[in-house]
Amino acid sequence: MMGCMTCNTHSGHSHSHGSNCGHTAVKHDGHTDYLHEGHMHNVHGDHVDEHRFEANARNPVQCTPQQKCGDGQGSHVHGPGCGHEAVPHSDHVDYLVRGRLHHPHGDHCDDHGIIEMAS
Repeated sequence: MMGCMTCNTHSGHSHSHGSNCGHTAVKHDGHTDYLHEGHMHNVHGDHVDEHRFEANARNPVQCTPQQKCGDGQGSHVHGPGCGHEAVPHSDHVDYLVRGRLHHPHGDHCDDHGIIEMAS
């Protein structure tokens, strides 16, 4: 394993991520990560690290009760199997909707900002 003091290694990962691996690629802290089964993976030499988006000005964690998901009436509920990719963000999971992070919160969906897709 490459020397890494700050790695959060995803153990037992056998899938090779890359431009044609079939997983959604996102830009994160100057590199490309891949969304894979609720995780955000970064290829780091001979292993894969677990990453997450930090809470910051671009991706805040505040409540935005005016945000409506799905049909504009708020009837779509994010969660496992909802059809949107899970994205680790701060201490929770958001869902990727048209390049934005959505977080289910009570009777609405919080907007936790935009993320840039990698090509």
